[in-house]
Formats: sequence, C-alpha cells, structure tokens
Amino acid sequence: MSMKIRTSRLLFGVASGLALGGLVSGTALAQDQETTVGAGAGEEDAIVIGGSIPMTGVFAFAGLAFNEGMRDFVSWVNEEHGGVNGRKFRYVGQDTGYDVDESVGVFQRITSREDVDFYFGDSTAFSQTINSELNRRDILMTGASFASELNNPEEYPLQFLLGPDYTEQVGILLDYIADEQPGARVAFVHSDTEFGRDPIAASQERAEELGLEVVETLVTPPGASDISGATLSLRRARPDYTIFHGYVLAPIPDFIERSRQMGMETKFMGTYYSMDQTIIDEMGEAADGFMGVMPYRYYYDQEAPDTEILGAIHDMHDEYKPTMYIQAWLAGVLLREIAQETLDAGKELTGSNMRETLDSMENIDTGGIIGVPVTYRGSSIPVGRIYRADMDEGRMVPVSDWIELE
Repeated sequence: MSMKIRTSRLLFGVASGLALGGLVSGTALAQDQETTVGAGAGEEDAIVIGGSIPMTGVFAFAGLAFNEGMRDFVSWVNEEHGGVNGRKFRYVGQDTGYDVDESVGVFQRITSREDVDFYFGDSTAFSQTINSELNRRDILMTGASFASELNNPEEYPLQFLLGPDYTEQVGILLDYIADEQPGARVAFVHSDTEFGRDPIAASQERAEELGLEVVETLVTPPGASDISGATLSLRRARPDYTIFHGYVLAPIPDFIERSRQMGMETKFMGTYYSMDQTIIDEMGEAADGFMGVMPYRYYYDQEAPDTEILGAIHDMHDEYKPTMYIQAWLAGVLLREIAQETLDAGKELTGSNMRETLDSMENIDTGGIIGVPVTYRGSSIPVGRIYRADMDEGRMVPVSDWIELE
C-alpha cells in the first residue's frame, strides 16, 4: 500500500529542539483553555472523561495530539455506537501548561462541576500527587506516563497504563536483541532525570539474565549539547546495540552522527517518546536505521486501514496522526470496554468497580491499535513491536512480530 505521509511541523511549533525533563518544545499552538465534546453538560447518564491536558508548555506537542484524539474518539463513539448502552460520552479537557500544581487545579475544577467517571493525567508527577484523591473520590485514571512505579495495583489501585511501563519497554528491546544476536554487547544512554533513570537498574539485570553483556551505561543532562566525552566512552565500549531512554530528541541525533563519523557500527534504539514519525523527521538522515519499541500501530501501517479503529481514523484524516493521538483512541477504546462490561454486570461506574472489571478482562480487542489481543498484567500491557526508520520509505517499518513479555 502506498501512502503519502505528511507530518505537521506545527505540532512542535517553532521548535529548534525537543526535550522533556529535558524535552524542550517550541512555541505551542494557541488553544482554548478548555475543550468539551460529546454529551451536554448535566445530561443525564453521560459518561464523563475529564483530563489535565498540556496544550501549552513543554509537553504541548503530545497534549495537543492527545486532545484531538480524545475529541475525535468521543465524537465517533457517540455518533457510530450511541455511546455505551445508550449512554453518551462527554469529554472535558483543560490546559495545564505541563505544570503539576495547575494539573491538580484542573482536576479539582473539572471534578467539582462534572460527575467524572474517568480521568486522564498528563505526567508521572501528577499521577503521584493525585493518587490519594483518586482513591478518596473513587475515580479511575490513566495517563501519558509509563513510569514503572505506577505499575503497582497495591500502591496505585485506580490507575493503569496505556501500554508497557518503561522497564517493560526496554525489556522488549532486550528480548529482541537476545533473539537477533545472542550474547550481544549492549550500552545504555539515559538522561539524568527520574524519567531517564526509571528502567536502568532493572534493565541491566534483565540484560544479564538474557545472556547479554552490558558494556557501558552513560548519563547525560537532559537535552545535552556537549556529548563529546560520552561518545568517546561509547566508542571505547564497542556496543552492538545502544539503547537511549529519557529523551525525546536531543541529544540522540548528535550521538548517532558522531558515532558514525567515528566508524562505530552500533545499532541505536529508543523507547516510546522518541519513536513518533515527527521525531524521526526532526532527526533527519541520522534517523536512518534507528529502531525502537512502539506499543501501537502507526497511522500508516499497512494493516491500519483494515482495522476498526485505525480504519475510522483514516476515514477522518488523510494526513499522518502522531502516536499520542493514537494513544488517546486506545484510552477511549479501553474506557468504552471497561464501561460496557461494568454496566452489563449491573454495576455502577465507580472507580473500584471498573478496576475490578479491568482486572477480569482477558484478550481485549483494541480494534487494531495493538496487533494482538491484550490482557493487563498488574497495571500495564507488556506488549510492543520493534520498528526501524527507513528514510527511503520515509516511515517507520516493523522488523518484529508483536512481542509479549512473560
């Protein structure tokens, strides 16, 4: 299937580089303070999704895409399916500027006026901060974070992730490496942030269990501009594979370019937030051959138009939609399935009831967003696929089947 891929640089504003917790975005697109779509305010039996969404600030590139995705999902599920059991969805999202205090304020404002059934959070810090309030109000929440800490039903009983946690993402990469090149030499490069450090210790142990040799672990400031010393260390270590984590863009392209200039043959890999097509486009020629783990199909995947959900997205949009937009649809699909099964069981849509439903669900059909039926383990979906950047094709192409961690 041939498809013209058009990505919008406006997603990043006038960005000269990206970082988060070292991600630095450019000027965000202007957005209203609040987005509402679906059932009217106060409509009886509406199923309400609230959201603390970063439509401005350093994470706006993701927040804007998610906001559009959730808006489109709610319109689609209401128009095409009548909601769930005749109950329409309503989505209310407000801008947080990617500020934790503002995210909490948005939560308080939305939940004070809306009878919220589900909530979406914009960061790990917000998920940690709001946890006790979710438990007190009995509200189920998912969010943008894949932090390994959140994959703990005992500590975070009313929160779940939209894919594999960061440790599982690296674990999927390591499983792929061990299968492709047993005994390979592996290096980790991560940012000196909570985000960057998250999976490293567990991943080092996992690599050894798989018979891989960890030859170097390098730490840089987020968005580091001077990596000359780090690249020399990487050259001396001579890894077969180098895994980046804790970055969106910088300093990955510089690492790749310098390493190639030194004649290194290591294969570079990344995790979710460095894998969107728009990020790959920003990397330019340096991205060719870059690999990483992706929990979802891309908008342009060959199978996409023939699936229920990605087919619906294609009907709405003939231009590329970022993975964060796809992530919003996954959140919507899961919330629809959870609500459906909870209501069919004769239970109210409380957070506790819906968490119980989620824990009982097996082989969930995501409408093609994920290429295999999925079952939650703990609070995550430990499934992903390895993609590689093919700059001749101008897209990410799959180089593995869907990998599920045991």
